[in-house]
This record gives sequence, C-alpha cells and structure tokens, in this order.
Amino acid sequence: MMDEAQLARYCLGLPGAREDYKWGGIRVLSVAGSKMFAVFGLAGDSLSLKVDKDLFLGYVDRPGIRPAPYLARAHWISLTLPLPVGDEEVRELLRRSHQLVVRRLPKKTQVGLLLDL
Repeated sequence: MMDEAQLARYCLGLPGAREDYKWGGIRVLSVAGSKMFAVFGLAGDSLSLKVDKDLFLGYVDRPGIRPAPYLARAHWISLTLPLPVGDEEVRELLRRSHQLVVRRLPKKTQVGLLLDL
C-alpha cells in the first residue's frame, strides 16, 4: 500500500505537476500554476482528488471514500488513509484527476500536459 510520500512522488511525475503547501500546511499538488488535482489531509488523514462527474456517486458509495469537504460540488472525493483502494487504482485515479484538470485548461496550456488515457 502506497504511503503519502510515494503518492506525492507519483503525482510529481505527471506532466507539469508541482507541489505546494496551503491553508496552514496542507499538501497540494497542482498543474498549470494553481489548478489543484490532489490534496493531502483536507479531511484529516486523507487524499482528495477530482473524479469524472458520472463516476462520483459510485465512488462515494464505496467504504472509505466520501465526498471531499468543500470540493464535492466539483466532483472531488476523499479517500481515507490507509487507502481503501489498491495501488494501481489509486495511481489511475490520480492520473485521471490530473487529466480532468488539464483538459479544462486553455488549449495552448494543454500542450505537453495531456496523456493518453
């Protein structure tokens, strides 16, 4: 099971990703300056990330996953640590969250940030 440091390293390996600390020490991973795609600790010991709108309700019905505080209306989920999903699934969720954010950027900003999904 991946820990927070391993998850952050994975995120930082995604195109254009950078790390920052906001709101009193909450670890935030973003792309294109300030567009968040993953947040550690928003709800205590958790990982929050964006999911597809049509998959949101399916994820929050699973044990250990709930709507992310303050961000649920934007289809963010919060996974408790230790994660209730396997390493491969969490990597896919993080990659997909990154790409959901990238795809909302202006076309010229997307260059070099898009991955094959």
